[in-house]
Amino acid sequence: MASLLNRNGKENMVLRLPNSQYARIQPEKLTNYLLSPEHSDGRSKAKFFLGFGFTPDHWQGFADALLAHGANNEVVEIEETQYGIVYCVNGVIETPDGRNPYIRTVWQVDHGTDYPKFITAYPA
Repeated sequence: MASLLNRNGKENMVLRLPNSQYARIQPEKLTNYLLSPEHSDGRSKAKFFLGFGFTPDHWQGFADALLAHGANNEVVEIEETQYGIVYCVNGVIETPDGRNPYIRTVWQVDHGTDYPKFITAYPA
């Protein structure tokens, strides 16, 4: 946990995604879900992200933007589940069209691992 002082000299705690430099994203999570207008659960998210210029053909750029989002923004929620610890990160994401919307990414560090894996993203 990083510690910062606010204008009043009080300590603010800012939590970042742990081991974000080792975060992993499965390409299929992007191409077959978040960027797929045909996916029953992902189609509304696909409409959103496609609208900012991300495309399945250039999924790596989307992955890079999501990884940067997870690393550079604040964790706003943490939840312990039966599978591991879930981290929700809010902030802007850099997009191909430059409009950079505010989104939430969700990451999970599974029990027995020390790296976050990408779960989902959506407008915040």
